[in-house]
Amino acid sequence: MIQSNTDALTLSRRVLRVLTKLNLIMGALILTLLIASLIAESWVMKALGVRPAPSNTVLLGMRLIMVIGLCAVPIAHLVLARLLTIVETVRAGNPFVLENAVRLKTIAWAILGLELTHFAVGTVAASVSTAAAPLNMGWGFSLTRWLAVLMLFVLARVFEQGARMREDLEGTV
Repeated sequence: MIQSNTDALTLSRRVLRVLTKLNLIMGALILTLLIASLIAESWVMKALGVRPAPSNTVLLGMRLIMVIGLCAVPIAHLVLARLLTIVETVRAGNPFVLENAVRLKTIAWAILGLELTHFAVGTVAASVSTAAAPLNMGWGFSLTRWLAVLMLFVLARVFEQGARMREDLEGTV
């Protein structure tokens, strides 16, 4: 049983490290696309399949979505870094510490921020999309993601209580 937990933690560390790198690569790619859209506008729009339109609202919307995507990269990095630190404390056998409660609360706020950026992308796409130039980002409301945010806040409180109980127990022994 202990070996299984060790394997899961090792796998979790590897996955989190890979996701951190992929997040940074995605940020670099979004930044490259944004810069390319400013330098070679017609080429990028043609490559993305966007037809030229009399107004550039779709292009402006796409650029705004890229900026929002860039804002999401450090937020996702924050989540992944805090989660990796929590995994390390579990691996060390000491997960119920106040620092992990703070980390979980930070993750909850960050996930809430990511949900708001997701909502912003959907709003921008819907506001600039027309029948002639549709901008379908596949945005949709997800109750699951909002419940995950609430669950993280609750879990942060559970960790805080667990850490306090552990401190009290250690103080009596």
